[in-house]
Amino acid sequence: MLRETIQSALKSALKSGEAKKLGTLRLISAALKDKDIAARTKGGGEVISEDEILALLQTMIKQRQESIRLYREANRNELADEEEQEIAIIRGFLPEQMEHDAVIKAINDTIAEVGALSVKDMGKVMGVLKQRFTGQMDFAVASKTVKDVLLNQ
Repeated sequence: MLRETIQSALKSALKSGEAKKLGTLRLISAALKDKDIAARTKGGGEVISEDEILALLQTMIKQRQESIRLYREANRNELADEEEQEIAIIRGFLPEQMEHDAVIKAINDTIAEVGALSVKDMGKVMGVLKQRFTGQMDFAVASKTVKDVLLNQ
């Protein structure tokens, strides 16, 4: 479904002449094709799953956030602004992001559910979170929060 939404948006951007949106959607489409090819060569099927698409989009956002940081440090604000525009376009395909309080609750609930007692159990907690909340939370932030919670138990 998400794949079709992206393709539909690409066609719409092509027809309407939205150059920035079209370019970003072409980048997404190319990344999807690359992942599909990699999945086929590994014997994982013809196309990647919805969760893998969400993870891909989140990775694309993280890459752009890092680029923005570097561009700002180099006083290349026009390039940083372009990256921010791409992030906005990519975010349009992700589910609504969880609020901070909801992320904390999900982390605490998952820690209790898996019976995590120390940082050694962090992998179990993150695995469940990724399975349930792909595309809805930033797992880099969630990872730090899980570690803090487990260290302070």
